[in-house]
Amino acid sequence: MALPLLAGIDISQQPSTGLSANDLSRLGNVYLDATPENVDDTISYIFSHFRSYSISVNVTTLPDNAQVTSLLDAGAARVFVSHRQLETIQGSVDDTRLVLLLEPDVQNKEKIIDAIANTSVGVYAHQIEDIDFITGWLREYGTGDRPPVFVSFRAPVTIETAVAVGKLAATPIIPQEALTTDPEKNPELLSVAEIFMAGVTSDRPDKLIATVVVDEQGVALGFVYSSVESVKESLRTGTGVYQSRKRGLWYKGATSGAVQELVKIDSDCDQDCLRFFVRQKGAGFCHLETATCFGQYTGLPKLQQILQARKESAPAGSYTARLFSDPALLRAKIMEEAEELCDATEKQDIAFEAADLIYFALAKCIAAGVSLTDVERSLDAKSLKVKRRKGDAKGKWAEKEGLPATPSQPVKAPEPVKIDGRIEMRRFDATTATPKELEDTLRRPAQKNMDIMGIVTPIINEVRTRGDAALIEYAAKFDRAVGLKSAVIKAPYPAELMQLDEETIKAIDISFENIRKFHEGQKEDKPLVVETMPGVKCSRFVRAIERVGCYIPGGTAVLPSTALMLGVPALVAGCKQIVFASPPRPDGTCTPEIVYVAHKVGADAIVLAGGAQAVAALAYGTESVPKVDKILGPGNQFVTAGKMFVSNDTSAGVSIDMPAGPSEVLVVADSDAKPAFVASDLLSQAEHGVDSQVILIAVDLTEEQLKAIEDEVHDQAMKLPRVDIVRGAIAHSVTLQAKTIEEAIRLSNVYAPEHLILQVREASKIVDLVEHAGSIFVGAWTPESVGDYSAGVNHSLPTYGYARQYSGVNLGTYIKHVTSSELTEEGLRNVGAAVMQLAKVEELEAHRRAVEIRLEYADSKK
Repeated sequence: MALPLLAGIDISQQPSTGLSANDLSRLGNVYLDATPENVDDTISYIFSHFRSYSISVNVTTLPDNAQVTSLLDAGAARVFVSHRQLETIQGSVDDTRLVLLLEPDVQNKEKIIDAIANTSVGVYAHQIEDIDFITGWLREYGTGDRPPVFVSFRAPVTIETAVAVGKLAATPIIPQEALTTDPEKNPELLSVAEIFMAGVTSDRPDKLIATVVVDEQGVALGFVYSSVESVKESLRTGTGVYQSRKRGLWYKGATSGAVQELVKIDSDCDQDCLRFFVRQKGAGFCHLETATCFGQYTGLPKLQQILQARKESAPAGSYTARLFSDPALLRAKIMEEAEELCDATEKQDIAFEAADLIYFALAKCIAAGVSLTDVERSLDAKSLKVKRRKGDAKGKWAEKEGLPATPSQPVKAPEPVKIDGRIEMRRFDATTATPKELEDTLRRPAQKNMDIMGIVTPIINEVRTRGDAALIEYAAKFDRAVGLKSAVIKAPYPAELMQLDEETIKAIDISFENIRKFHEGQKEDKPLVVETMPGVKCSRFVRAIERVGCYIPGGTAVLPSTALMLGVPALVAGCKQIVFASPPRPDGTCTPEIVYVAHKVGADAIVLAGGAQAVAALAYGTESVPKVDKILGPGNQFVTAGKMFVSNDTSAGVSIDMPAGPSEVLVVADSDAKPAFVASDLLSQAEHGVDSQVILIAVDLTEEQLKAIEDEVHDQAMKLPRVDIVRGAIAHSVTLQAKTIEEAIRLSNVYAPEHLILQVREASKIVDLVEHAGSIFVGAWTPESVGDYSAGVNHSLPTYGYARQYSGVNLGTYIKHVTSSELTEEGLRNVGAAVMQLAKVEELEAHRRAVEIRLEYADSKK
């Protein structure tokens, strides 16, 4: 497949001109420069975007081949390497993913020919100045069966130069900001369509290009023709636009409604045929209202189409409807069919059982909103990996077949799923309610603090007086960790405690880096220094809190993300001692994800304790637990009560980040909001615990629009493994109906939510109206879960209405400000009279004399 163009991008900035992210994804090919300084960011970028783009990376400045391998594993399609790198890496990586970067001074044909002799890797002519030379060499090199050639330019490139290179079957590399899909609107930029079509040829008298239109899986929908003009319009509008031999430009679906969203465009190996990847809307591609011009879908695409239709409108009581509404049944069928496939021996039986397994596996995918395209992308991602795992069987599956098992976490039994009535939030019309009715409706689930304090206080006293012995006893009592020998794991942590799969490590590493960057950006560059009067200099500067304790909950969900959110800012702030605390697992170990994060942030120890006992250990210290100066982190009511207790005990000498309650979210949605998005955001908080609360403020929605959201809430909830927890949370959650966005935000400010999600038109303009919220998630493409994990903002936020008084955890949570004053003799004379008079008024004679004595001394020296 030919690459007509690589758009060069700089991941550190958003260009003010040039191609958008959507434009780039439709072209599908981008180029990055990796350096020792940005290699981690580059890996993160590739990992996040390889499904949208084919990414080429210049790695010639990287000193370590391990970094090159990491880039390839992250999803880089190809790397541009030096001669030295090629010698060490070739053979371990497919040649099609390697491109040799020629030295900038290579400006003669003989050296180029020598450089690429006896190799099938591509060639990159880098920063070319002599365009005539490179086009002359390309003509000699030929355009037929040869490795790909890439060309970048030292001077700003013109459309003529780019087209000339493209016509010779080479790929020009042009900065993103110099390209456009709308040359009429941006005449100073280079037309992507013209460059794209430069190398495309046609043997037809009318010069039209044969074009195959396919869906996202590559299934052929039909055959059409294209021209430079139609390709320009397709890229400009992001839709399927073709060239009719009779009617000129053909905007597909303009009259029938069967429009096409353009996903990507490319050409074949000979560059005489185009391929358009599209998302087909409406009845289908064909004028006969079939899915394709070759008839209806067959095989897996047909099965996907049927299951998607059944998910939306399966007859009540049908088998497919049962599968979608009963996750336990679907799980059982997948395991049953997998075993039957394993036991099959005859060719016909294997095909039959494989078909059954695929049916049920695809049903699970469709139930979760996963398409065949998503599955194929995951397969493609795995194929790009250079490093391979052994692939041994795990746990009970290996044991059943008599094989050695790879280390794995204990398999947690699924929670029972109860199909017990519709999961639905109650509605409340805020436009007609009295203030008292609104107050009652917005009241959080009650927290029985006095009752809890009666339980917590003896636990704290036990840990304070008996230390480690009490921690071990409480671990056995509350966490079922019988046989725990020590309540603390100290750094350095053994490798066997951090055994994780590569995907989890990569996810933690990406999240770590984003959180680090955001909190690094909060640093104060220099001390504040102000001369308040001549000779009177006041300053303020930052010092890190020396010892911090980070509580990471266990309970119904293990939260390594909280370890990141608490540990990374402590690392950035420069805290000298970081201590984690988290409940042990029944076998007495700590969750390996948390151990890995502790290792990354440099935590000195992990306390294997939860609840109030962990808080007490951090506040007072034990034989093996270091005492800290501040305790941070969310938890249940017992953790919160413990934090409040120790923060009010002056003998503990410890502060806390904030009071906390159960997790909560408030979603504001108008008629632009997608029901599926709204429901998913509500449920992402409801699954935290039965005491979580979710609120929807519906802005002027019709009955039909409200019902669409309610249907999505029920349908999505029924597919969740924690559906019972969701059911409990939804039982005390509410939908408030408001008429205007202003009224909706007023209600939100009254509630002061932990998480506020704005799924409304022009969401960014609404942020200024928000007075009270822990963290705001702006627009349809910003689910709260990105803040929970990987965007960079902190997810440890004030709950239970405390967003009115507290900030979420940030770099400032881990530092304190120290002030200083420095006066000269002149300064003391300037301010001394005011000091002495105020001291006299307050009758603090020693204060007054401290100034007077100095001034008298200064006078005596004259």
